Amino acid sequence: MKKEKKLDYLLELINDLNEVKDIDLLLEKILFKARLFFNADAGSIYLKDRDRLVFKCAQNDTLQKRLKKGEKLIYKRFSIPIDSNSIAGYVAEKSIKDKSEWVLNIKDVYKLKDTPYCFNPEFDKKAGYKTRSMLVVPMINKKNEVVGILQLINAKDERGNTISFSRSDEVYILHFAKAAALALERAQMTRNLVLRMISMAAMRDPEETAEHVNRVGAYSVEIFERWAKKKGMDEEEIDKKKDVLKIAAMVHDIGKVGISDTILKKPGKLTKQEFETIKTHTFLGARLFYNGDSEFDKAAIDVTLNHHERWDGNGYPGHVDPLTGKPLPGFELPDGRARPKKGEEIPIFGRIVAVADVYDALSSARSYKEPWPEEKILQEIERCSGKQFDPEVVEAFFSCHSVIRAIKKNYS
Repeated sequence: MKKEKKLDYLLELINDLNEVKDIDLLLEKILFKARLFFNADAGSIYLKDRDRLVFKCAQNDTLQKRLKKGEKLIYKRFSIPIDSNSIAGYVAEKSIKDKSEWVLNIKDVYKLKDTPYCFNPEFDKKAGYKTRSMLVVPMINKKNEVVGILQLINAKDERGNTISFSRSDEVYILHFAKAAALALERAQMTRNLVLRMISMAAMRDPEETAEHVNRVGAYSVEIFERWAKKKGMDEEEIDKKKDVLKIAAMVHDIGKVGISDTILKKPGKLTKQEFETIKTHTFLGARLFYNGDSEFDKAAIDVTLNHHERWDGNGYPGHVDPLTGKPLPGFELPDGRARPKKGEEIPIFGRIVAVADVYDALSSARSYKEPWPEEKILQEIERCSGKQFDPEVVEAFFSCHSVIRAIKKNYS
């Protein structure tokens, strides 16, 4: 590819990054786009957390091809010190000390000589993989601070053979890494804003923790992706919807900020009237996003208002006006309540978060219960298919259960 075309293509990739709002999905996209541009078989991203690098994201085409269709590679979260013992740690340390970008372009990690850093072959041994070439670059923000490390592994030629990264790749990856750092900062601001909203809810409801909402958001994205692919939705549309769903799912119970502490923190069983008050958190939450016109606002309304509706029509709050909490015209029952939504009347985001929320609630310890065994949880979700839950959403949940369990461990 000619230099001019490469630059144009790089700008297109950078613009794509600016469209993503959720930080976890952005990390996946940064790594995918970088591997695509530099034709790398694999790669990983670390984010800086004080004096350590936290492993956040990894992709590997060779290992992915060994899996069955629809399965995903699962990686454990870990962290490493920022020092010269590791390749990523060395690049971070040098970039921080010198306040400049240190790029490492290694031809073969197994032939390192007289370097302060070394390559750890443990992953290769366990996975049956062979790392050779690496291109490692810091992601540095406008304040000249290192926010993370981007590693690309095993450049490929047109025939699929492993080759070294070129000298020109070093120049291009610096531009890409700077843009990635800016996109990460914007996404982190969005995440922090959402978590502040969650912390307000946590002051009222001790069960509404950052870990809980992160898990529900991550579960929802995985379930939606499986459901959407089964429906034939194209990848671009899936990516857009995943982005808004992730953040919307995190605020599913934000309406609890409007519920009295005497009810939310009551140690005993709620009275019938108290439970009716709890139900109002659905439209109270939706009300917070009612005047917005972004895709996120629409998704947040779908989730907050509908995640307690049931597939069989026995949920709540039903067909209500979020601004008043009263039944919409034509949907009032004889007792004055709104008719509950049923089946596909419930927006798909609400149907998905319903499963994700219940799974996390059952698998988590609460002040009033111990976590359920995994087998019992799965039996319960299967039992509720066609009753509480959309059967197709339940099917999608089971198809990505191994990924969901990995997410649960990462956000424990």
